[in-house]
Amino acid sequence: MSVPISVVDAFTDTAFRGNPAAVCQLEAAAPDRWMQSVAAEMNLAETAFVVPRDADEWDLRWFTPTVEVDLCGHATLASTHILGQPARFHTRSGVLSCAPAAGGWIEMDFPALAPKAAAADAGLLRALGTADVYAVATSRFDLLVELGSAEAVRSLDPDLGALRSLGSRGVIVTAPGDSEGIDMVSRFFAPGSGIDEDPVTGSAHCVLAPFWAARTGRTSLVGYQASRRGGTVRMRLEGDRVILGGRAVTVWDGTLHSAPN
Repeated sequence: MSVPISVVDAFTDTAFRGNPAAVCQLEAAAPDRWMQSVAAEMNLAETAFVVPRDADEWDLRWFTPTVEVDLCGHATLASTHILGQPARFHTRSGVLSCAPAAGGWIEMDFPALAPKAAAADAGLLRALGTADVYAVATSRFDLLVELGSAEAVRSLDPDLGALRSLGSRGVIVTAPGDSEGIDMVSRFFAPGSGIDEDPVTGSAHCVLAPFWAARTGRTSLVGYQASRRGGTVRMRLEGDRVILGGRAVTVWDGTLHSAPN
């Protein structure tokens, strides 16, 4: 039995930019150990496993090279791109409705993860290697740190080993945008989940949307994740949900010759 698999660059319309995700299309549920082995073999930030339910309904799970995660934006975007149609994904974070939109964009209905203000822990500041901190907050999965400028975000060189010991899924670092049409910039570090720096993180923007909406008074925002690959995420806050928008491009299609077992 062979299994189709694709690699998609998400939150970009240019190959080799944005965040690459593998999308594995299964006919039926596969063993966890097999999926984790495939994700380790792909060695990307996330590998998505899509299983059809009925009509436009699918089960969707996400694995890093080392762990299964509860929420992933870029691999959901990649999965919708590969399916090429509106989809309702049943996931560990509930049902996520996704659909193609104008201009080659895809919109995804995700939970808004409003952060709560927290004290600036000395260990966190040492790990980041900066004192240019305006605010610290905690969310369902991650820590969020606001720095004083976009340049401070871009130039940050954290101690990844120290970040790994903090116990959160990851650390979002953000600041106001510094270019036309960009409301905020960010970076995302998750060494404890097997990802030193994620190129573009949809789930982090579930936190960034309510955080920056509170600061700007606006519910429609555009973020740029300032990693080496870079990518753009649109956000529209609607109550306790956030509509994430992104584009995607398929880099390659292939076949797995190791069947689920």
